[in-house]
Amino acid sequence: MFDAIRKHQRILQFVLLILILPAFVFFGISGYEGMLTRDRGVALVDGREITQQEFDAAQRQQIEQMRRMLGDAVDPKLFDTPESRAEIVEGLIAQRVIADEAAGRRIAVTDERVRQTILGIPGLRRDDGGFDDARYKAMLSGQNMTPAGFESRLRSDLAMQALPDSVQASVLLPKAVRDRLIALQEEGREVREQRFAAADFASKVQPTDEAIAAYHEANGRAFETPESARVELVVLSREALAARVEVSPEDLRGYYEQNRARFGTPEERRASHVLIKAGPDAKAKAEALAEKLRADPSQFAAVAKAESQDPGSAAQGGDLGFFARDAMVKPFADAAFTMKEGEVRGPVESEFGMHVIRLTAVKPGAERPFEAVRAELEQEVRQQQAGRRYAEAAEQFTNTVYEQSDSLKPAADKFGLKIETVEGVSRQPRPDAPRGAPLSNPRLLAALFGEDGLRNKRNTEAIEIAPGRLASARIAEYRPAERKPLAEVRDQVRARIVAEESARLAREAGEARLAELKAGKGDAAGFGAPKTVSRGTPSGLAPPLLEAIFRIPSDPVPAYGGAELPGEGYSVFQLVRTVAPTPEQIAARQAAYEQQLARVLATQEVAAYVESLKRRAKIVRHAERAGARGEGGR
Repeated sequence: MFDAIRKHQRILQFVLLILILPAFVFFGISGYEGMLTRDRGVALVDGREITQQEFDAAQRQQIEQMRRMLGDAVDPKLFDTPESRAEIVEGLIAQRVIADEAAGRRIAVTDERVRQTILGIPGLRRDDGGFDDARYKAMLSGQNMTPAGFESRLRSDLAMQALPDSVQASVLLPKAVRDRLIALQEEGREVREQRFAAADFASKVQPTDEAIAAYHEANGRAFETPESARVELVVLSREALAARVEVSPEDLRGYYEQNRARFGTPEERRASHVLIKAGPDAKAKAEALAEKLRADPSQFAAVAKAESQDPGSAAQGGDLGFFARDAMVKPFADAAFTMKEGEVRGPVESEFGMHVIRLTAVKPGAERPFEAVRAELEQEVRQQQAGRRYAEAAEQFTNTVYEQSDSLKPAADKFGLKIETVEGVSRQPRPDAPRGAPLSNPRLLAALFGEDGLRNKRNTEAIEIAPGRLASARIAEYRPAERKPLAEVRDQVRARIVAEESARLAREAGEARLAELKAGKGDAAGFGAPKTVSRGTPSGLAPPLLEAIFRIPSDPVPAYGGAELPGEGYSVFQLVRTVAPTPEQIAARQAAYEQQLARVLATQEVAAYVESLKRRAKIVRHAERAGARGEGGR
């Protein structure tokens, strides 16, 4: 909507990368571990390396994020350009200088901030709204992380994020700038239009046989039967390997015993509390309230509403709902999980202040028996074993399709895979293909229709089409593009000539009319009724026409402008007058414009802040190392 956004697109992309990179922990990327490994670094920041492992992790993260947004058809090669690699290196440098600044300023993140961030991760709430501790631990286990390790990294990320957040929060938007932009964006223009439609000139175009034949000869590719191929395809996946895994009853029973805690629900407790925030008299006040409420627990809700300084629970009479032990800070949890139902205890001191706690309910933990989870266990064991076997199988699959490149059968037989035959495959993905379909993958199609694939009909290399999925394909039969004879497409050729010539005549007539009006030689005959348009209310006008209207000088009037709609014709506009937005319109749009302008200004401020940190640091870049892996193929 704003020119500023277009002008600063690179800054926006760069800052987005800065803000995304610290979030590795949410997606299981272990790039931070590379900080501990000495390697051929892609950069030095104050004498410390940014390693090749960190760069590779960031590049993988970028690709995975695009896959989540755009699907499996994303080609990783698109992100392996010198420009893309340089942006990733700059993002890692920015991440490092921000981390150093955060450490230097000793920015601390409270346990509560970490807890609230974890509670906000999608998918970790049960249907009743409680925190699903088992799912949380399973999520981390799948990423080879422990809760302690994850929370430590998250705390570091939040500390890093605090600096850009504080810069964004400090942005001030001048009201004069806001109001001037609103006035420009909301300005209306009253115009009259004279359209020269291409269809009105069609009767003037009478192509000869010679012209039709010449057009067909010069534009033969437009009248071709496109190339296509019958393709054989085989896909190795973790799922395919899992289907072949044999799981014994003994293995299942042993796995169940090792993971009993996961197949149950932990004990939960429900409590209410009165919070008195830290202060000189906090403990004395909490002791007085605790004594009063032990004497008459029925007053707890009323006292919490009147006295509690916890804005999240005071209105509910202090009720915190059901929670597991590790969902609360340790002093609070230690007290709540040793109390009897109905008991009032306090004061209990935590980092938030003094708590007076009343235990209102206990929900015992439950364990699901072996037979109830047997199918789930079997699937999980199969997936785990398939995951362990996948790396070895992927290497064997890759070698087999390469070494026995005249057939996919050896690879299919070796891994128990099915060879799929697909008709009508072309170089471009079919628009109706299911999302993630192997033959919609640009890399696989490029290899399939490469010189070796076309000429020798050899297997493609094994190509990763999605995480945990490798594919190889070969052309079984190739049908090249073939020009259709003129006799078959004569009517199509004639129609194209008429359409192109009609559009040219319409454009020339419109341009001549516009030149006449600008020279002051024409009258207003042929223009339609006046209508008012604005950037936000285009009244059905296509963007090129709307842009032409707002390029017309507003003084003096009437003034004229014009634009072509390719294939449709040409429009000439007469500007009758400009219409300034009313105070009511400006007031109605102020909030939206403030938000968007503040976002643009904040982005610029964060970028400037990061650049200032980089200028203060001693940075050495090794761009050739960042490119070595992608360009060298290692």
